[in-house]
Amino acid sequence: MQDEEGIKISEALAGDQRAFEFLVKKHKSSVFHIVNRIVRNEDASNDLVQETFMKAFASLASYRSEYRFSTWLYKIAANSSIDFLRKRRIQALSLDRPLETKDGEVDFEVADNSYNPEKDLERKERRFTIEEAIDSLPIKYRQVIVYRHKDDKSYDEIADLLDIPVGTVKARIFRARELLKKKLKHVR
Repeated sequence: MQDEEGIKISEALAGDQRAFEFLVKKHKSSVFHIVNRIVRNEDASNDLVQETFMKAFASLASYRSEYRFSTWLYKIAANSSIDFLRKRRIQALSLDRPLETKDGEVDFEVADNSYNPEKDLERKERRFTIEEAIDSLPIKYRQVIVYRHKDDKSYDEIADLLDIPVGTVKARIFRARELLKKKLKHVR
């Protein structure tokens, strides 16, 4: 005795569109889940679900009943998804080999924008200005800022080093940051 899905497959093979709609409704969410896990794009997944069912309908005659219908359908979904990703893949160009065009070969020269002397100088000036601002702080504020931001010490470690309560450390760091903000207002 054939199960309901087997009956619907036979009816769909005979051309019954409602039987195929039954199969679509039954498997649509599972197919979407499979496709979306592969392509990770909801819009593309919805399109690929439709494509999967169109391919399945077009090749329903090739389905063999000794296998589960869902396995056959999920294979179509996975292959459609993989094909989609292959088509979307960006073609990589080798910088070592010339590019072949209809007019001949073209060599690539890629500019090195990694070093910018002006930005480097700006960064050094800013660092120098920040150092000057820290150095100009009263000693009790300078100590906590240096311990916290240069030496990466915890509030507890700073409290132990200076033999003051943690609350005082926090208050001094807050006050030191406020003073630095005022001093560095003009620095970008």
